[in-house]
Amino acid sequence: QRQMCIRDRAIIEEVAKGKSNKEIAKELNFSEGTVRNYLSTILDKLELRDRTQLAIWAIGRGEL
Repeated sequence: QRQMCIRDRAIIEEVAKGKSNKEIAKELNFSEGTVRNYLSTILDKLELRDRTQLAIWAIGRGEL
């Protein structure tokens, strides 16, 4: 597992709360495209398939 940056962690936290890309973008002052890019990178780093697996991973690890 590669290192997570602060922005990665912020996006993971928002995904685990069930927020959409649009909501995450607004919350973190990013474009939706930037959020999609971060999510893609995060999923690759963690070898996960989708945001549902990411949310489960985050909750299971106490990332919230």
